[in-house]
Amino acid sequence: MRLLLILSLFASSVSASEFDIDTYSTSLDFAQVKDVLATQKPSGNWCFGTSVRHNDQGWEHYANGWEVIDFDGNQLGYRELAHPHDNEQPFTRSQCNIEIPLEITRVVVRAKCNKHGFGGKPFIVELKPL
Repeated sequence: MRLLLILSLFASSVSASEFDIDTYSTSLDFAQVKDVLATQKPSGNWCFGTSVRHNDQGWEHYANGWEVIDFDGNQLGYRELAHPHDNEQPFTRSQCNIEIPLEITRVVVRAKCNKHGFGGKPFIVELKPL
């Protein structure tokens, strides 16, 4: 009985976290990706310069990261944002050495804040390989 309960809890938490591209908020209470420049390096890895806009309110509520994911929700890269940007909006930060399988031609970049997590509008990027 306990095993069934544990498995049931695990299954419901997994399905609750699946990526949904059509459910989002445009409110600046959620971190919003405004623009992305994706560049492939000669090594084959990618750099993403990502501009984020959020209603940062000091350490209590600020944009604290963005990620690159495939359309199945698998994380391909992540950039932590280590502090609030109250007076710098929107702001751009880069992350390089992101490995993206050759068969993937489009990815999603989405930002998060330390209060609401992910929930802003996903930004779709068409990859243009070298």
